[in-house]
Amino acid sequence: MGEEGRILLKTVDLTLSFGALRAVDGASIDVPERRITLVIGPNGSGKTSLINAISGIYKPSSGRVIYDGMDITGLPPHRINELGIVRTFQIPQPFLRLTVLENLLVSWRGVPRTSLLRNMGRRWVSEEKEAAEYAFKVLRFLNLDRVWDQYAYQLSGGQLKLLELARALMNRARLVIMDEPIAGILPTLAHDIFSYMRKSVSELGITILAVEHRLDIALKYVDHVYAMHRGKIIASGPPETVVSNPLVIESYLGG
Repeated sequence: MGEEGRILLKTVDLTLSFGALRAVDGASIDVPERRITLVIGPNGSGKTSLINAISGIYKPSSGRVIYDGMDITGLPPHRINELGIVRTFQIPQPFLRLTVLENLLVSWRGVPRTSLLRNMGRRWVSEEKEAAEYAFKVLRFLNLDRVWDQYAYQLSGGQLKLLELARALMNRARLVIMDEPIAGILPTLAHDIFSYMRKSVSELGITILAVEHRLDIALKYVDHVYAMHRGKIIASGPPETVVSNPLVIESYLGG
């Protein structure tokens, strides 16, 4: 879906071990800027372990993670988030007792709150106004503005997935790492979610690295695919090339 962009994130021979088990075994991937990169593979192939190692949930055993030219290997999740990388999870994790709007406001990346506390008055009001205005822009962009005042626990599964993306956009993310963004979602809504992901890339310029099982839906929207099996990258390239690779077919059939 377009020419390759500048490489925003890359892993170099990344390994993640749990005792004798190598969940990720020398994985090297490139994630171009303003593109959707998809990681596929059968259960237990190392997909989620790979993005956990990238996002700081687990510290890699060896290898490197390079983001925007910086070595971020082993940094804790909050430091990685501060650099502009936001991770979403297979099971959405919003604040269930906050409204949709409130969930976005707590994700706002503007003037640090400590700075606001030292500079009360007009600046505080200005910052709050800017955050609210930006939140409604994000909500309109993702068609969530009609449920802005509903509590998160009242949303449908598809709306919760979009709320996760909305919180990432509110955080001014440059790279969003998504773990199974359409898991458990009806096909029509699943297409909608990937359409909004595509729209976020093309109109807002963000970059997405996703893990997804539902290839019949996801492959229509992504630019580049990496296939994993037993912790290793076994194929990479355009979607149609990877899914027709004999090694990939064999891995899904249990070979």
